[in-house]
Amino acid sequence: MLWDYYVFRRGNAVHDLWDDLMKDRLVDLLYIAGRGFDVRAQTVMREFVTGQRGSGRKTASAKLLMLGFEGYELDDNIVKLTEENAVALEALFSPLGSAETITIAVPDGEDEASPSDALRQRVKAVLDEVDGKTDIILDVSSLPRATYLALLTNILYKLVPTKDVASDKPHPLYANGVNFHVLVAEDAHLDGQIRAEDPSNDLVMIPGFVTAWQAESLQDRPLVWFPVLGENRVNQLQKIIDSALIPMEAEVCPVVPHPSKDPRRADNLLVEYRGPLFDSRKTPTSNILYAHESHPFEAYRQLLGAMQRYENSMSIMGGCRLVMTPLGSKLITLGAGLACFEMRPSDWNARYGVTIPHAEPRRYFASVESLRKSTPEISLLLLTGQAYGEPV
Repeated sequence: MLWDYYVFRRGNAVHDLWDDLMKDRLVDLLYIAGRGFDVRAQTVMREFVTGQRGSGRKTASAKLLMLGFEGYELDDNIVKLTEENAVALEALFSPLGSAETITIAVPDGEDEASPSDALRQRVKAVLDEVDGKTDIILDVSSLPRATYLALLTNILYKLVPTKDVASDKPHPLYANGVNFHVLVAEDAHLDGQIRAEDPSNDLVMIPGFVTAWQAESLQDRPLVWFPVLGENRVNQLQKIIDSALIPMEAEVCPVVPHPSKDPRRADNLLVEYRGPLFDSRKTPTSNILYAHESHPFEAYRQLLGAMQRYENSMSIMGGCRLVMTPLGSKLITLGAGLACFEMRPSDWNARYGVTIPHAEPRRYFASVESLRKSTPEISLLLLTGQAYGEPV
């Protein structure tokens, strides 16, 4: 297990970690954020910039890379909020460095590149900026789910090309001392209120996790599906089922948030998804998995353990395909992404594969008032870098 020991902070403890990690050294920073409507991203950036301008912090260079998106159908008030959010983010970051916006349209038409191709272009544009940085910050607060999952896993793959943990070598997560921070302005209740509708007919496949979907050698392997459930996402889950990706004979393991701030949240989600998961497929309730709502590393451990058990038990049948569909709130989704990254085979001849399909919504509905009033808790996952040990 790569993150057998991990670094995770919430609230004021985030500043304590930054003080320990970033004082008295030159920082070459790449800050990645979304040019979206979720104003919680301002909370995260304000906290970081304020701390970085404090005593003992030295910024050698800093660049804000904002990812813009086109092709979505949004209400006028959400469009206006998106523009206001972009202006505010650039202004907040300006004391540290410059800002650049990269916009790759979400395709809509047979003659255009597929959504998966657009996502690969977006990831490549970010990876081209990574070299030479001492610190990389990925703020997922205002990024679509497929985008931040793709960035999370592919930045990790670039920084951690091998996952072998050996006592006579530096820990893989040391990553030559490059600190990879993932920031989240978490408000699970607000996430559940943001409605995503009209999912695209073309599934988005997370780059690096396509083999289990396309490889001929794996098509006859048993399939295990882990749908991570979140409010108001039934139509996205149904789109994935209708794509014929999930056969009726698949082993289905629904993942629900527990523990949760709302003790009834898991029960409510199981009722919401009763039709596609239990009435149609007769999924046994013993298959239900519980992942911690507010602790991504605990969710990572629970999901990774389940994936490893299925891979081991099905090896006698020649292998299996593991499919993760993350539709939950941000911290659980990050935990699912870490589990998939570690579970991803490094051997082309492996008898199992991992894939992450996503039905990207084309329309979002959110209350501007709720977004503005949200008081999120900032969480920080430090995934690589100095905290994971010096070279041997």
